[in-house]
Amino acid sequence: MSVQHAGLSRLRRTEAWTAWVFVAPVVLGIGIFQLYPTLFSLYVSLTDWNLLTPPRWVGLSNYVDLFTVDRFFYQTLINTATYALGTVLPGLALGMFFAVLLNRNIRGQQIYRAIYFVPVVAPAVALAILWAWLYDPNFGLINSVLRIVGIHGPPWLGSTHWAMPAVIIEAIWAGLGFNIVIFLAGLQGISREYYEAAAIDGANAAQQFGSITLPLLSPVTFFLLVTGVIGAWQDFTITYVMTGGGPAGATQLIVLYLYTQAFRNQHMGVASALAYTVFVVIVALTVLNFALSRKWVFYEEAV
Repeated sequence: MSVQHAGLSRLRRTEAWTAWVFVAPVVLGIGIFQLYPTLFSLYVSLTDWNLLTPPRWVGLSNYVDLFTVDRFFYQTLINTATYALGTVLPGLALGMFFAVLLNRNIRGQQIYRAIYFVPVVAPAVALAILWAWLYDPNFGLINSVLRIVGIHGPPWLGSTHWAMPAVIIEAIWAGLGFNIVIFLAGLQGISREYYEAAAIDGANAAQQFGSITLPLLSPVTFFLLVTGVIGAWQDFTITYVMTGGGPAGATQLIVLYLYTQAFRNQHMGVASALAYTVFVVIVALTVLNFALSRKWVFYEEAV
């Protein structure tokens, strides 16, 4: 028994070492490329550092300055909140609407699905450049069409009033295909028996949608809501390419402001403080979404 026990112990140690050999690259990768930069940025947020001289410890001064001295910080928070509200909720509504249409048995169904999904796989920079051309006040397609019907189009990206709506429209269009695909997956997971039973009871299409489709799609909607809010607060490419945060800071999102502080102004401490501020905001919004989900998210129970 002792020899057998020793053999089993040796085998288990061999298996453990083998497991660590396979796991080690992943653990090292996470430690080097995720954990270390995260902790180092926390340290940098407590210093004054311009990349050229050694970091100088300033404690919480960067955080205090953001909320008391920095006159652009609150504007970027408002801009980002506006952008998130303007893209996430309409994007969910439109995604569900088109998913319901594409879930029907119509000719060319696969072609329509592919067309809606093309912007998701297209490069974000290319899409932003395309829409910047569409919004051009003199030669853009949108204003050219408006002139045909006798409407003088606005300067769009050059206007403090129209720049944010223009960016929001592009963002909704670019992310619509992803929402449609996820909603389609949710719709196809709903059993037809529910609709057949409702039809027998005399429920019309609108009643079936409100009583069956919406509740059973609520987990999918919740997933897209959470990921959409997180993505909106981290968005950077669209405003960087289309407007650069202008005009007059009208489209300056918080991650773009972080980039400006870090690589244009070389205020790495302030940029790191902004990064952790974004992290706290995202965590708070995610926790709030999970708390509110108890009131409107319903999970189908297995029979």
